[in-house]
Amino acid sequence: MTNKPDLIPGSFSVDDRGHLTFFNDFDLEFEPARRIYLTSNHHSNFVRAWHAHKHESKYVTVIQGSALVCAVRVINWRKPRKDVPVHRFVLSAHQPSILAIPAGYANGWMSLTADAKLLWLSTATLDESRNDDVRYSSRYWNPWEVAER
Repeated sequence: MTNKPDLIPGSFSVDDRGHLTFFNDFDLEFEPARRIYLTSNHHSNFVRAWHAHKHESKYVTVIQGSALVCAVRVINWRKPRKDVPVHRFVLSAHQPSILAIPAGYANGWMSLTADAKLLWLSTATLDESRNDDVRYSSRYWNPWEVAER
């Protein structure tokens, strides 16, 4: 994994049997996943943020709907700087990709559709994650506004 969030493209194939979504460039050889979980919200435009880890890395893909997923590097863990860039990614089941979020970043997401479901892979066990867990207010960094164009 790189030292900043990285989008790994996926793709899909459709034939007479059905639909296949794949991530052939996704390689967990150097940082294996230790657990997997799903998240969803009850409605669109709901924000779940900010969740940070000093040692744990995460990978996320949207398996249904669309979501805005953001990550920001934490410079000072007790009082993080607000002037650091927030990396914004729109993830959609219609355009398969996996977002790699390295350790040292806070992450959060907002459902863009009511049916958004995100699949997360973590490099830490639940106990390891609990001991490496730092939370900030959902609006500490506020990249959640979607601008009309």
